[in-house]
Amino acid sequence: MADLVYALLHKGKTDYGISFPDFPGCVSGGKTPEEALTRGRETLAFHVGGMLEDGLAIPRLHSLDELRADPELREDFEDSIVALVPVELPGKSTRINISIDDRLLERIDDAAKAVGETRSAFLARAAKERLAS
Repeated sequence: MADLVYALLHKGKTDYGISFPDFPGCVSGGKTPEEALTRGRETLAFHVGGMLEDGLAIPRLHSLDELRADPELREDFEDSIVALVPVELPGKSTRINISIDDRLLERIDDAAKAVGETRSAFLARAAKERLAS
């Protein structure tokens, strides 16, 4: 289930920009509001992925009231449209116990080692890919 992140959509002279107050520096745009939202969603997912790869903490998501009350964001909210953009944010790790065929487990371990991942990371990525399709 995706989290919802507040985005600010701004109309420029010829196009639209989109920014994410909880993710400073994550910006995108498009010729139409729809294109800006689509590209913004892709940019946010890429930004979050980069943060995870770099070992950076994902910021706490703020409520709309909290964002509006932030004096540093006051100007950003002027003449902007507020939108919610879905993004997959990581949750906390949970240890599980599963049963699996020993030969399959060997293949999983070999494949994980070949790509430089742990067994857990490999299985989590495989599950995400399967769920996305």
